[in-house]
Amino acid sequence: MPKMKTKSSAKKRFKITATGKIKAAAAGKRHGMIKRSNKFLRDARGTMVLSEPDAKIVKKFLPNGL
Repeated sequence: MPKMKTKSSAKKRFKITATGKIKAAAAGKRHGMIKRSNKFLRDARGTMVLSEPDAKIVKKFLPNGL
């Protein structure tokens, strides 16, 4: 059986933690920051763990997500 191909866009955007959860950067930080509140910008820093329904979708695109 051939190797499963990784979706290149997914491997650049998501990381899998040791426990199998999916980490991703916050949305809404690319442009238009002037209209966002300072609280939003602080909370959107760094990475966050995706919710279980979203993680289930992303895992289909990553070969080590199974």
